[in-house]
Amino acid sequence: MAPSIRLSPAARSLFDEPLAIAVQGLGPRQQVTLQTSLRDETGELFQASAHYQAGDDGELDLARCPALPGGSFSGLEPMGLLWALQPQKPFWRLIKRDVQSPFLLQLEVFEGHGERPGRLLAQAQHERAFLRDGVRRVPVREGRIRATLFLPPGDGPFPGIIDLYGTGGGLPEYRACLLANHGFAVLALAFYSYEDLPTGMKEFHLEYFEEAVNYMLHHTQVKGPGIGLLGHSKGGDLCVSMASFLKGIIATALINGSVANVGAVLRYKNITIPPLGINPKRIKVGKSGIADIIDVLNSPLEEPDQQSFIPLEKAECCFLFIVGQDDHNWKSEFFAVEGSKRLQAHGKEKPEIVCYPGAGHYIEPPFFPMCAASMHLLFGKPVMWGGEPKAHCEAQIDAWKQIQAFFRKHLTGEPSGTSSKL
Repeated sequence: MAPSIRLSPAARSLFDEPLAIAVQGLGPRQQVTLQTSLRDETGELFQASAHYQAGDDGELDLARCPALPGGSFSGLEPMGLLWALQPQKPFWRLIKRDVQSPFLLQLEVFEGHGERPGRLLAQAQHERAFLRDGVRRVPVREGRIRATLFLPPGDGPFPGIIDLYGTGGGLPEYRACLLANHGFAVLALAFYSYEDLPTGMKEFHLEYFEEAVNYMLHHTQVKGPGIGLLGHSKGGDLCVSMASFLKGIIATALINGSVANVGAVLRYKNITIPPLGINPKRIKVGKSGIADIIDVLNSPLEEPDQQSFIPLEKAECCFLFIVGQDDHNWKSEFFAVEGSKRLQAHGKEKPEIVCYPGAGHYIEPPFFPMCAASMHLLFGKPVMWGGEPKAHCEAQIDAWKQIQAFFRKHLTGEPSGTSSKL
Protein backbone atom coordinates (compact mmCIF):
# COMPACT_ATOMS: atom_id res chain seq x y z
CA MET A 1 0.00 0.00 0.00
CA ALA A 2 1.18 3.51 -0.80
CA PRO A 3 2.28 5.70 2.12
CA SER A 4 -0.40 8.06 3.47
CA ILE A 5 -0.72 10.66 6.22
CA ARG A 6 -3.31 10.03 8.93
CA LEU A 7 -4.48 13.05 10.94
CA SER A 8 -6.81 13.28 13.92
CA PRO A 9 -9.00 15.32 13.75
CA ALA A 10 -8.93 14.44 10.05
CA ALA A 11 -9.66 17.62 8.10
CA ARG A 12 -10.03 20.50 10.54
CA SER A 13 -9.08 21.36 14.12
CA LEU A 14 -9.06 24.44 16.32
CA PHE A 15 -5.68 26.19 16.45
CA ASP A 16 -5.24 25.68 20.20
CA GLU A 17 -6.07 21.94 19.97
CA PRO A 18 -3.47 19.20 19.55
CA LEU A 19 -3.26 17.49 16.15
CA ALA A 20 -2.30 13.81 16.02
CA ILE A 21 -0.02 13.04 13.04
CA ALA A 22 0.90 9.57 11.76
CA VAL A 23 2.22 8.07 8.50
CA GLN A 24 1.25 4.56 7.40
CA GLY A 25 2.34 2.34 4.53
CA LEU A 26 6.09 2.99 4.82
CA GLY A 27 8.72 0.27 4.57
CA PRO A 28 10.07 -1.32 7.78
CA ARG A 29 12.40 1.19 9.50
CA GLN A 30 12.23 3.45 6.45
CA GLN A 31 13.88 6.84 6.91
CA VAL A 32 11.72 9.82 5.97
CA THR A 33 11.60 13.60 6.36
CA LEU A 34 8.30 15.20 7.38
CA GLN A 35 7.73 18.82 6.43
CA THR A 36 4.95 21.24 7.35
CA SER A 37 4.27 24.63 5.81
CA LEU A 38 1.65 27.34 5.99
CA ARG A 39 1.27 30.84 4.57
CA ASP A 40 -0.06 33.74 6.59
CA GLU A 41 -2.54 36.18 5.08
CA THR A 42 0.25 38.34 3.66
CA GLY A 43 1.59 35.30 1.78
CA GLU A 44 4.68 34.82 3.96
CA LEU A 45 5.79 31.20 4.26
CA PHE A 46 6.43 29.35 7.54
CA GLN A 47 8.09 25.92 7.48
CA ALA A 48 9.33 23.15 9.79
CA SER A 49 10.81 19.73 9.09
CA ALA A 50 11.93 16.71 11.08
CA HIS A 51 13.74 13.43 10.42
CA TYR A 52 12.03 10.18 11.40
CA GLN A 53 12.40 6.44 11.06
CA ALA A 54 9.33 4.22 10.70
CA GLY A 55 8.78 1.23 12.98
CA ASP A 56 9.26 -2.41 11.99
CA ASP A 57 5.63 -2.42 10.78
CA GLY A 58 6.13 0.62 8.50
CA GLU A 59 4.06 2.82 10.83
CA LEU A 60 5.22 6.23 12.04
CA ASP A 61 3.20 7.78 14.87
CA LEU A 62 4.60 11.12 16.08
CA ALA A 63 3.13 10.47 19.54
CA ARG A 64 5.42 7.43 19.90
CA CYS A 65 8.37 8.00 17.56
CA PRO A 66 11.03 10.55 18.48
CA ALA A 67 12.38 12.88 15.81
CA LEU A 68 16.04 12.20 14.98
CA PRO A 69 18.67 14.98 15.04
CA GLY A 70 19.03 17.15 11.95
CA GLY A 71 15.62 18.79 11.54
CA SER A 72 13.83 21.74 13.17
CA PHE A 73 13.66 19.76 16.44
CA SER A 74 14.47 16.33 17.85
CA GLY A 75 13.01 14.01 20.46
CA LEU A 76 9.43 12.98 21.17
CA GLU A 77 7.47 16.05 20.07
CA PRO A 78 3.99 15.13 18.74
CA MET A 79 3.27 18.83 17.94
CA GLY A 80 6.83 19.80 16.96
CA LEU A 81 5.91 20.23 13.29
CA LEU A 82 3.56 23.04 14.33
CA TRP A 83 5.36 24.86 17.14
CA ALA A 84 8.69 24.73 15.26
CA LEU A 85 7.31 26.54 12.18
CA GLN A 86 9.68 29.38 11.29
CA PRO A 87 9.22 32.28 8.85
CA GLN A 88 11.28 32.25 5.68
CA LYS A 89 11.34 36.07 5.92
CA PRO A 90 13.51 37.34 8.81
CA PHE A 91 11.86 39.05 11.80
CA TRP A 92 8.35 37.96 10.81
CA ARG A 93 5.76 36.90 13.38
CA LEU A 94 2.82 34.58 12.76
CA ILE A 95 -0.38 36.55 13.37
CA LYS A 96 -3.95 35.61 12.41
CA ARG A 97 -5.61 38.64 10.90
CA ASP A 98 -8.99 37.21 9.79
CA VAL A 99 -10.27 34.75 12.39
CA GLN A 100 -13.18 33.76 10.15
CA SER A 101 -10.86 31.82 7.83
CA PRO A 102 -8.53 29.00 8.92
CA PHE A 103 -4.81 28.64 8.35
CA LEU A 104 -4.16 25.92 5.75
CA LEU A 105 -1.43 23.55 6.93
CA GLN A 106 0.43 21.50 4.30
CA LEU A 107 2.08 18.24 5.37
CA GLU A 108 4.53 16.33 3.16
CA VAL A 109 6.54 13.13 3.59
CA PHE A 110 9.82 12.82 1.67
CA GLU A 111 12.15 9.87 1.24
CA GLY A 112 15.40 9.89 3.25
CA HIS A 113 17.20 12.42 5.41
CA GLY A 114 19.21 14.26 2.76
CA GLU A 115 19.93 17.98 2.70
CA ARG A 116 17.56 18.22 -0.23
CA PRO A 117 14.14 16.56 -0.01
CA GLY A 118 14.00 13.12 -1.61
CA ARG A 119 11.02 11.72 -3.52
CA LEU A 120 7.61 12.92 -2.30
CA LEU A 121 5.87 9.90 -0.74
CA ALA A 122 2.66 11.40 0.67
CA GLN A 123 0.98 14.74 1.30
CA ALA A 124 -2.07 16.09 3.10
CA GLN A 125 -3.77 19.38 3.93
CA HIS A 126 -5.37 20.37 7.20
CA GLU A 127 -7.33 23.43 8.31
CA ARG A 128 -6.35 25.05 11.62
CA ALA A 129 -9.45 27.09 12.52
CA PHE A 130 -10.03 29.86 15.06
CA LEU A 131 -13.81 29.93 15.47
CA ARG A 132 -15.73 26.96 16.84
CA ASP A 133 -19.08 26.35 15.13
CA GLY A 134 -21.73 28.55 16.72
CA VAL A 135 -19.40 31.20 18.14
CA ARG A 136 -20.74 34.63 17.14
CA ARG A 137 -18.44 37.42 16.02
CA VAL A 138 -20.04 40.83 16.65
CA PRO A 139 -18.26 44.04 15.51
CA VAL A 140 -18.79 46.74 18.17
CA ARG A 141 -18.94 50.42 17.22
CA GLU A 142 -20.81 51.98 20.14
CA GLY A 143 -19.83 55.45 21.29
CA ARG A 144 -16.04 55.58 20.99
CA ILE A 145 -15.58 51.82 21.38
CA ARG A 146 -13.80 50.05 18.52
CA ALA A 147 -13.89 46.35 19.30
CA THR A 148 -15.12 42.89 18.39
CA LEU A 149 -17.23 40.81 20.77
CA PHE A 150 -17.10 37.01 20.59
CA LEU A 151 -20.03 35.12 22.12
CA PRO A 152 -20.03 31.34 22.70
CA PRO A 153 -22.86 29.17 21.35
CA GLY A 154 -25.96 28.92 23.54
CA ASP A 155 -28.17 31.26 25.51
CA GLY A 156 -25.73 32.63 28.05
CA PRO A 157 -25.09 34.72 29.97
CA PHE A 158 -21.36 33.98 29.87
CA PRO A 159 -18.44 35.17 32.04
CA GLY A 160 -17.08 38.31 30.35
CA ILE A 161 -13.48 39.30 29.58
CA ILE A 162 -11.89 42.31 27.86
CA ASP A 163 -8.76 41.32 25.90
CA LEU A 164 -5.95 43.81 25.15
CA TYR A 165 -2.78 43.39 23.07
CA GLY A 166 0.30 45.58 23.13
CA THR A 167 2.15 48.23 21.14
CA GLY A 168 1.35 46.58 17.81
CA GLY A 169 -1.97 48.45 17.88
CA GLY A 170 -4.84 47.54 15.59
CA LEU A 171 -7.47 45.00 16.60
CA PRO A 172 -6.05 41.48 17.01
CA GLU A 173 -8.96 39.07 17.50
CA TYR A 174 -7.37 35.62 17.53
CA ARG A 175 -6.81 35.23 21.29
CA ALA A 176 -10.28 36.58 22.08
CA CYS A 177 -12.05 34.21 19.73
CA LEU A 178 -10.04 31.19 20.89
CA LEU A 179 -11.06 32.05 24.48
CA ALA A 180 -14.70 32.40 23.40
CA ASN A 181 -14.50 28.84 22.06
CA HIS A 182 -14.04 27.82 25.71
CA GLY A 183 -17.22 29.50 26.96
CA PHE A 184 -16.26 33.12 27.67
CA ALA A 185 -17.81 36.28 26.21
CA VAL A 186 -14.66 38.12 25.09
CA LEU A 187 -14.33 41.69 23.85
CA ALA A 188 -11.18 42.22 21.76
CA LEU A 189 -10.60 45.95 22.29
CA ALA A 190 -8.57 48.23 20.01
CA PHE A 191 -6.99 51.25 21.72
CA TYR A 192 -4.84 52.90 19.07
CA SER A 193 -3.81 52.70 15.41
CA TYR A 194 -7.21 51.42 14.31
CA GLU A 195 -9.97 53.16 12.31
CA ASP A 196 -10.58 56.59 13.93
CA LEU A 197 -8.61 55.90 17.12
CA PRO A 198 -5.34 57.82 17.72
CA THR A 199 -2.54 56.75 15.38
CA GLY A 200 0.30 57.09 17.91
CA MET A 201 1.03 56.15 21.51
CA LYS A 202 1.25 59.63 23.07
CA GLU A 203 -1.45 59.46 25.72
CA PHE A 204 -4.35 57.25 26.66
CA HIS A 205 -7.55 58.26 28.44
CA LEU A 206 -8.96 55.68 30.80
CA GLU A 207 -12.48 56.99 30.06
CA TYR A 208 -12.28 55.13 26.72
CA PHE A 209 -11.57 51.85 28.52
CA GLU A 210 -14.28 52.65 31.07
CA GLU A 211 -16.76 52.85 28.20
CA ALA A 212 -15.75 49.32 27.16
CA VAL A 213 -16.06 48.01 30.74
CA ASN A 214 -19.56 49.50 31.04
CA TYR A 215 -20.52 48.05 27.67
CA MET A 216 -19.63 44.57 28.95
CA LEU A 217 -21.22 45.08 32.39
CA HIS A 218 -24.53 46.03 30.76
CA HIS A 219 -24.53 43.41 27.99
CA THR A 220 -27.38 40.90 28.35
CA GLN A 221 -25.07 38.03 27.31
CA VAL A 222 -22.42 38.86 29.94
CA LYS A 223 -22.79 37.28 33.37
CA GLY A 224 -22.42 39.71 36.27
CA PRO A 225 -21.66 41.10 38.67
CA GLY A 226 -18.20 41.88 37.22
CA ILE A 227 -15.84 41.07 34.39
CA GLY A 228 -12.24 39.96 33.82
CA LEU A 229 -9.34 41.66 32.04
CA LEU A 230 -6.61 39.94 30.01
CA GLY A 231 -3.64 41.93 28.73
CA HIS A 232 -0.29 41.20 27.14
CA SER A 233 2.70 43.57 27.24
CA LYS A 234 1.45 47.21 27.02
CA GLY A 235 -2.07 45.79 27.21
CA GLY A 236 -1.04 44.37 30.58
CA ASP A 237 -0.26 47.69 32.22
CA LEU A 238 -3.44 49.17 30.72
CA CYS A 239 -5.34 46.33 32.42
CA VAL A 240 -3.61 47.13 35.74
CA SER A 241 -4.67 50.78 35.35
CA MET A 242 -8.25 49.75 34.51
CA ALA A 243 -8.39 47.44 37.53
CA SER A 244 -6.96 50.19 39.77
CA PHE A 245 -9.40 52.95 38.82
CA LEU A 246 -12.53 51.44 37.28
CA LYS A 247 -15.47 49.64 38.90
CA GLY A 248 -16.81 46.21 38.00
CA ILE A 249 -13.54 44.30 37.52
CA ILE A 250 -13.20 41.04 39.43
CA ALA A 251 -10.16 39.32 37.91
CA THR A 252 -7.13 40.62 35.97
CA ALA A 253 -4.65 38.37 34.16
CA LEU A 254 -1.40 39.79 32.77
CA ILE A 255 0.87 38.06 30.27
CA ASN A 256 4.35 39.59 30.57
CA GLY A 257 2.78 42.85 31.68
CA SER A 258 4.11 45.79 33.65
CA VAL A 259 2.87 47.34 36.91
CA ALA A 260 4.30 50.70 35.85
CA ASN A 261 2.74 52.82 33.13
CA VAL A 262 4.88 52.45 29.99
CA GLY A 263 5.19 54.26 26.68
CA ALA A 264 2.45 56.90 26.95
CA VAL A 265 0.89 59.32 29.43
CA LEU A 266 -2.21 57.89 31.11
CA ARG A 267 -5.04 60.24 32.09
CA TYR A 268 -8.22 59.62 34.06
CA LYS A 269 -10.40 62.52 35.29
CA ASN A 270 -7.94 64.68 37.25
CA ILE A 271 -5.27 61.95 37.56
CA THR A 272 -2.17 61.81 35.35
CA ILE A 273 0.33 58.94 35.40
CA PRO A 274 3.53 59.66 33.44
CA PRO A 275 5.26 56.91 31.47
CA LEU A 276 8.27 55.17 32.94
CA GLY A 277 11.47 56.87 31.81
CA ILE A 278 13.77 55.20 29.29
CA ASN A 279 17.47 55.39 28.55
CA PRO A 280 18.21 54.43 24.90
CA LYS A 281 21.93 54.18 25.76
CA ARG A 282 21.11 50.93 27.54
CA ILE A 283 20.09 49.24 24.26
CA LYS A 284 22.53 46.46 23.39
CA VAL A 285 22.94 45.58 19.70
CA GLY A 286 24.70 42.33 18.81
CA LYS A 287 26.54 41.35 15.62
CA SER A 288 23.24 40.20 14.16
CA GLY A 289 21.93 43.77 14.30
CA ILE A 290 19.11 42.68 16.64
CA ALA A 291 18.60 44.99 19.62
CA ASP A 292 18.25 43.76 23.20
CA ILE A 293 16.07 46.34 24.98
CA ILE A 294 15.62 44.58 28.34
CA ASP A 295 17.53 47.28 30.27
CA VAL A 296 16.03 50.33 28.54
CA LEU A 297 13.30 51.13 31.08
CA ASN A 298 14.11 52.93 34.32
CA SER A 299 13.09 51.37 37.64
CA PRO A 300 9.69 52.45 38.98
CA LEU A 301 11.13 52.06 42.50
CA GLU A 302 13.43 55.09 42.10
CA GLU A 303 12.68 58.78 41.71
CA PRO A 304 11.51 60.41 39.54
CA ASP A 305 9.94 57.25 38.08
CA GLN A 306 7.98 56.25 41.18
CA GLN A 307 5.15 58.39 39.76
CA SER A 308 4.80 55.81 36.98
CA PHE A 309 4.02 52.92 39.37
CA ILE A 310 0.29 52.20 38.91
CA PRO A 311 -1.55 52.23 42.29
CA LEU A 312 -2.76 48.64 41.90
CA GLU A 313 -3.50 48.49 45.61
CA LYS A 314 -6.70 50.42 44.74
CA ALA A 315 -7.93 47.44 42.68
CA GLU A 316 -10.84 45.37 44.00
CA CYS A 317 -9.87 42.28 42.02
CA CYS A 318 -7.64 39.22 42.03
CA PHE A 319 -4.51 39.20 39.88
CA LEU A 320 -2.72 36.52 37.86
CA PHE A 321 0.77 37.25 36.49
CA ILE A 322 1.99 34.99 33.67
CA VAL A 323 5.77 35.49 33.42
CA GLY A 324 8.24 34.39 30.76
CA GLN A 325 11.55 34.29 32.64
CA ASP A 326 13.48 34.83 29.38
CA ASP A 327 11.39 37.85 28.36
CA HIS A 328 13.79 40.34 26.71
CA ASN A 329 11.21 43.07 26.12
CA TRP A 330 11.27 44.11 29.76
CA LYS A 331 11.67 42.61 33.24
CA SER A 332 8.31 40.90 33.58
CA GLU A 333 9.28 38.86 36.63
CA PHE A 334 10.51 41.99 38.43
CA PHE A 335 7.20 43.74 37.67
CA ALA A 336 5.18 40.76 38.94
CA VAL A 337 7.20 40.51 42.17
CA GLU A 338 7.03 44.28 42.83
CA GLY A 339 3.28 44.28 42.11
CA SER A 340 2.85 41.43 44.58
CA LYS A 341 4.88 43.25 47.25
CA ARG A 342 2.82 46.41 46.83
CA LEU A 343 -0.51 44.57 47.01
CA GLN A 344 0.52 42.72 50.17
CA ALA A 345 1.95 45.88 51.76
CA HIS A 346 -1.54 47.37 51.47
CA GLY A 347 -3.24 44.31 52.96
CA LYS A 348 -4.46 42.98 49.62
CA GLU A 349 -4.55 39.35 48.55
CA LYS A 350 -1.27 37.95 47.22
CA PRO A 351 -1.55 37.55 43.43
CA GLU A 352 -0.95 34.30 41.60
CA ILE A 353 2.42 34.41 39.80
CA VAL A 354 3.20 31.62 37.32
CA CYS A 355 6.79 31.70 36.00
CA TYR A 356 8.05 29.83 32.93
CA PRO A 357 11.81 29.32 32.51
CA GLY A 358 12.81 29.50 28.85
CA ALA A 359 9.68 31.40 27.79
CA GLY A 360 10.05 34.71 25.97
CA HIS A 361 7.84 37.80 25.65
CA TYR A 362 5.14 36.69 23.20
CA ILE A 363 3.35 34.01 25.22
CA GLU A 364 0.49 33.32 22.80
CA PRO A 365 -2.27 30.69 22.74
CA PRO A 366 -0.97 27.12 22.29
CA PHE A 367 0.95 26.08 19.18
CA PHE A 368 1.78 29.54 17.85
CA PRO A 369 5.45 29.27 16.87
CA MET A 370 7.77 31.26 19.09
CA CYS A 371 8.80 34.64 17.69
CA ALA A 372 12.44 35.12 18.72
CA ALA A 373 12.85 38.58 17.16
CA SER A 374 10.78 41.01 15.10
CA MET A 375 10.39 44.70 14.34
CA HIS A 376 9.47 46.86 17.34
CA LEU A 377 7.13 49.68 16.34
CA LEU A 378 8.42 52.12 18.96
CA PHE A 379 12.15 51.42 18.43
CA GLY A 380 11.92 51.06 14.64
CA LYS A 381 14.36 48.16 14.55
CA PRO A 382 14.26 44.40 15.13
CA VAL A 383 14.43 43.46 18.81
CA MET A 384 14.86 40.11 20.52
CA TRP A 385 11.87 38.82 22.47
CA GLY A 386 13.66 35.92 24.16
CA GLY A 387 12.60 32.33 24.64
CA GLU A 388 13.72 28.82 23.76
CA PRO A 389 11.26 27.21 21.30
CA LYS A 390 10.40 23.97 23.12
CA ALA A 391 10.16 25.55 26.60
CA HIS A 392 8.19 28.45 25.13
CA CYS A 393 5.72 26.07 23.47
CA GLU A 394 5.20 24.19 26.75
CA ALA A 395 4.67 27.52 28.55
CA GLN A 396 1.99 28.55 26.06
CA ILE A 397 0.06 25.30 26.59
CA ASP A 398 0.18 25.58 30.38
CA ALA A 399 -0.47 29.35 30.52
CA TRP A 400 -3.60 28.90 28.40
CA LYS A 401 -4.95 26.41 30.97
CA GLN A 402 -3.94 28.67 33.88
CA ILE A 403 -5.69 31.71 32.36
CA GLN A 404 -8.95 29.82 31.76
CA ALA A 405 -8.91 28.24 35.24
CA PHE A 406 -8.26 31.67 36.82
CA PHE A 407 -11.21 33.29 35.02
CA ARG A 408 -13.52 30.35 35.67
CA LYS A 409 -12.71 30.45 39.36
CA HIS A 410 -13.26 34.19 39.79
CA LEU A 411 -15.97 34.90 37.21
CA THR A 412 -18.13 31.81 37.69
CA GLY A 413 -17.25 30.67 41.21
CA GLU A 414 -16.13 27.36 39.79
CA PRO A 415 -13.17 25.80 41.62
CA SER A 416 -10.01 25.94 39.54
CA GLY A 417 -8.85 22.65 38.11
CA THR A 418 -12.34 21.39 37.37
CA SER A 419 -13.87 21.18 33.93
CA SER A 420 -16.23 23.94 32.90
CA LYS A 421 -19.97 23.50 33.15
CA LEU A 422 -20.54 26.30 30.63
